[in-house]
This record gives sequence, C-alpha cells and structure tokens, in this order.
Amino acid sequence: MAFETLLIDMPRPGIARLTLNRPEAHNALSGAMLDELPRALGELESDPGVRVVVLTGAGESFCAGGDLRWMEEVSKLDRAGRIAASGKIATLLAALDRLAKPLVGRINGPAYGGGVGLVAVCDVAIAARGARFGLTEVRLGLLPANIGPYVVARLGPAKAREILFNGKLFAAEEAERLGLVSRAVDAAELDAAVEREAGYFLQCGPQAVARTKALIHHIARHGPSESIDHAIAALADAWEGDESKEGIAAFFAKRKPRWTS
Repeated sequence: MAFETLLIDMPRPGIARLTLNRPEAHNALSGAMLDELPRALGELESDPGVRVVVLTGAGESFCAGGDLRWMEEVSKLDRAGRIAASGKIATLLAALDRLAKPLVGRINGPAYGGGVGLVAVCDVAIAARGARFGLTEVRLGLLPANIGPYVVARLGPAKAREILFNGKLFAAEEAERLGLVSRAVDAAELDAAVEREAGYFLQCGPQAVARTKALIHHIARHGPSESIDHAIAALADAWEGDESKEGIAAFFAKRKPRWTS
C-alpha cells in the first residue's frame, strides 16, 4: 500500500519501520497522516512477517504534534465536524496503543504536543539526547485532551502534572526521569539501541508477546485482584497452544524455538 505521508520498510526480517514522512513540516500530524496511520497499522498488524514495529520520524524531528494549518481548518467546522476531527486523533492513539505487536519508539528529534502522545503509546521508547519534548497545546489555548489519558497512564498523575498544563519544554534526560522514554542515548547510538530493544522481542513467541501485551491492558483497566480469573484462563489457553509446546520442547532439546531469529 502506497502512502503520501508515511514510509514503511523492513530494516531486518521481523522488524518493520514506520516513518512519519513530512520532514518539511517536522512530521506534524496532518489530516492526511491521521487518515493514513490507522490504515498502515492495519497492514502491519495483519502481516505475519512483521513481529515488531519501530515508529520514527523522517529528517531532524520525530513529530511536532498537530499540524496547525489543519487545526485552523478544523476550528472553522461546526461542532460535529470538530468532534469528528478530534476523533481521528483518538482513533489513531487507540490503534497504536492496542497494536498487538510491540511498538518501539525511535525518538530521533523533537516531539511536541501530539508527538508526545505518540511517544506515550510506545511500549518502549528510546530518545536521542538533544531531542526536546513539550505538551505545548496550552500555549495555543488548546488542551492535550486525546493524548492526556496515555501520558497520565505512562507517567502517573503526579509526574503528568509536571508537564501536562504548563507548556514547558524539557530535554530527553528529563523525559527519561519522568518515564516518558525508557532511555536517552547519544544520537550516534540511537539505531543500535533501538535495534537491540526490538531484537529482544524476536527471541520471544509472537503469540505470547501479543497475549502478554493484552494482559497488561486488562490489568491496567481492572486492577490485579479483578484480573485473577482472567490471568488463570490466559495461562491455561497458552498451555494449550502450539507455541508453548514448541518453546518447552526447544528448551528440553537445547535448541532455539522456531520463531527465534
């Protein structure tokens, strides 16, 4: 599938790189990009050859947030039109958050507004030192509304209060302290660090990874005590599956499982 605002490539077997490709606009989220990203995710989700997705930006920026020209157009719509436009952002973030395959963020440069939301839905995010971050919507009289649930879920309410409604900019090292990114590394080390994180997933059973990610979502919504029965059934289902049989057989045979690359 061809895209106007995105690039998809496979830097190595099992790993797909999804690149926001509007470098001239610092990869701001335009209407076209908001339409294309869910379609791209559906394509990656359904491809059995893709086991990990790396999300990054073309050029010097990761994502500057919502495209202001698009926002200006949206502001002129009636309420139903504005609700529909806001829903596109919510739909995208939910699709990224619910992607059954691991999502690794390669944060190559600045991430503002909605770009921070994209970072927050990554399972693992590695940032280049020198990248800057900020939830800058309030500087424009707007709210980080659709991205708020994911930022709060990632950071917790106390740390989210440090950045959600003051519009301040902060460095990659601060993003690491807050827990927004997993690690900040030198720019020259970014690709190696991202490939290392993605490579860990390739050693694991694909179904086990997807089911564990789904389990985390369930526990986050229901809490540990309410998830006990769900967890019991999830493990019983895994024991019945071919993937666990292969993993256990490989262990006793002292060989690598078939899914290992």
